[in-house]
Amino acid sequence: MRNIPQFTLGILTAASVFLGAGAHAAERQNELARVVDAVAVPLMAKNDIPGMSIAITVGGKRYVYNYGVASKASGRKVTDATLFEIGSVSKTFTATLAGYAQASSDLSLTDSPSKYFPELAGSHLAGATLLDLGTYTAGGLPLQFPDDVTDHKAMVGYYKNWKPAYAPGTHRVYSNPSIGLFGYAAAKAMGWPFDDLMQQKLFPALGLSHTFIAVPKADDANYAYGYSRTGKAARVSPGVLDSEAYGVKMSASDMLRFIEANIDGSDLDKTVQSAIATTHTGYYKVGDMTQGLGWEMYAYPTTLDRLLAGNSADMALKANEIEKLSPPRPPVKDVLFNKTGSTNGFGAYVAFVPSKGIGIALFANKNYPNSERVKAAYSILAAFDDDLPVANAD
Repeated sequence: MRNIPQFTLGILTAASVFLGAGAHAAERQNELARVVDAVAVPLMAKNDIPGMSIAITVGGKRYVYNYGVASKASGRKVTDATLFEIGSVSKTFTATLAGYAQASSDLSLTDSPSKYFPELAGSHLAGATLLDLGTYTAGGLPLQFPDDVTDHKAMVGYYKNWKPAYAPGTHRVYSNPSIGLFGYAAAKAMGWPFDDLMQQKLFPALGLSHTFIAVPKADDANYAYGYSRTGKAARVSPGVLDSEAYGVKMSASDMLRFIEANIDGSDLDKTVQSAIATTHTGYYKVGDMTQGLGWEMYAYPTTLDRLLAGNSADMALKANEIEKLSPPRPPVKDVLFNKTGSTNGFGAYVAFVPSKGIGIALFANKNYPNSERVKAAYSILAAFDDDLPVANAD
């Protein structure tokens, strides 16, 4: 780990959880805490973030740093049990479920969605594949459903009448209706409701015990309140295919387990290992970013500028012509995986590098700019990995 200066923390405090013992472990923990504090404290002040968890895994050791409050009204502090909405990071779980379905021979990613959603027969979407939906290349489905799509009937009508702007497999247009339909079709193929599959099959298979689609009453006290730009308390509103696109709530500690499963899942069930490998496969490139299933990947070591470009508004809001990888690139370890996620009141960012055995999750109960999240995570990772060039995170 690189040397860093001491910092004054002000009124915010940090609590860390370290799985290890001995003087060397304590020294490493203290040094890492200084690195995280130096990033987290000004980040929260600049973006008016009430509460935050920053979770890090390094060589199988877990560290969790909790800051601020989960509720401004009650003053309840953020703890290891605090549940955050992770927004579009949920898409990585939807992708893993679809990979599980393929590994179980319930579907093939080359199938048409109409095979599992017969109402689409004869529509433009029948000419796309599940893989097109899962990688946002079905032809230009929008970021969100139109406001008048509020129930299943309206959803069916929308998909049946939708007209593409591009041929399938040619342009990336980031889209909740795209990956939402992908998850919906995967659940149909497996013969269970999507929420039940996640809660009763996938999350337990990954060893996740504080991860939910619908937060149970027993855990409601741990569910943080998010805060809008005006400071109003906010939680995610119900919407069509919300579970599939942005519905997961979880603790940062549980996210570390998911990150570690992605870094090295050799102790997991073979079907789960195959599912994760499917999400790590590279299907096409846009600039320096290689699109996996759910995850977005960069050759490692990478630079902060490349990560900022890949997580920019242009990538999220504009159509980008793709460079298709044929055949798809098999999973590789020497890459950085990442994903951002937001709801009205929450902001999340997750990144990990399998070859280095490092990963980080930033969960906040405020939707703040993606660029701020990426800079913060990069600064922390660069502090203990000499392969990453130091970058100014201001």
